[in-house]
Amino acid sequence: MGTRGPVPKRSVERRRRNSTGITTQVQPQSQLNAPPLDFPAHPVAARWYASLAESGQSHFYEPSDWAAACLVAFDLTRHLNSGRVSAQMLAALWSAMGDLLTTEAARRRVRMEIDRSVDDGEADAARVAVMAAYRRGVGAS
Repeated sequence: MGTRGPVPKRSVERRRRNSTGITTQVQPQSQLNAPPLDFPAHPVAARWYASLAESGQSHFYEPSDWAAACLVAFDLTRHLNSGRVSAQMLAALWSAMGDLLTTEAARRRVRMEIDRSVDDGEADAARVAVMAAYRRGVGAS
């Protein structure tokens, strides 16, 4: 997986629909049971770790991924409790979070999209209404 270059567009934003790239679309499942953190985590780190269980990419997490997330939460706690800002530590944490696919850019690079649409009927009705207004505006029947 390369991290260079621009972040790819979402599959619906791409003009070329006949490309051979396969995009995995994930429907978020009910909340998974993430292993509990066995240390007193900073509230920000605890919230980040808890959000993983609700995220769509965690559907693919293995026990080693949860262990990596626990390590990131531990390091994030140490960083936030240290009282001093370290850009290098923040960059390392951000990179580790990207490896866990917690950012939109990281998911796009591996061609994973989280689909949180609830009702496609409303979206289709809105598109039809927009097209009908457009047709009326240009004088079409």
